[in-house]
Amino acid sequence: MKIHIVAGGPETYIPSLKDYQTEDAVWIGVDRGVIYLQQAGIIPDRAFGDFDSVTEKELNTLNSSAVHLDLFPAEKDQTDTEIALEWAVKMNPEAIILFGSTGGRLDHFLANTQLLARYPETEIEIIDRKNQLSVFLPGTRSVHSDSRFPYISFLPVSPEVRDITLEGFKYPLSGCHIKLGSTLCISNELIRPSGTFSFSSGILMMVRSTDE
Repeated sequence: MKIHIVAGGPETYIPSLKDYQTEDAVWIGVDRGVIYLQQAGIIPDRAFGDFDSVTEKELNTLNSSAVHLDLFPAEKDQTDTEIALEWAVKMNPEAIILFGSTGGRLDHFLANTQLLARYPETEIEIIDRKNQLSVFLPGTRSVHSDSRFPYISFLPVSPEVRDITLEGFKYPLSGCHIKLGSTLCISNELIRPSGTFSFSSGILMMVRSTDE
């Protein structure tokens, strides 16, 4: 099972959701994200939020639909996206993808990237039209060339990430230590169909991007 969460960020940042439809995908709408799903012709399995970004007419339509709504007050200690992600992680899925969580308000975007670091043992990605974000614990992993996202950057999420080694990249590294705030590993590229990255300690974020 894979869980796809669609939050209520600006619609212009959201890729074609139908491109990510698979037989084992469970679709979750967060606030206005449930409207985006319906517009894409996808019936969400569940919806979370206070739904303060939908109209009264849209909310009445949701209430009369077969969608399971988890309604929360507007004044609470968690964002709607965090509530949905907590639920998704507890389902122990193979992977989670977050859509609609970039663009718009910067505070929400930064909070969403930090949510990735909160669950480094779960495979979670944030995807929009120009970026793909994921977080990793120490180890060695392969990365394959993808024409949609040619640029690859690595950012420390923890105070320090040690022994970063990049192989198959335009700018290789061997046993490098980088601290939080370093831009050393920004905007790299693969020079082969695939490469590897590894590190021995810390939490590392990989961002795959395009300028187009």
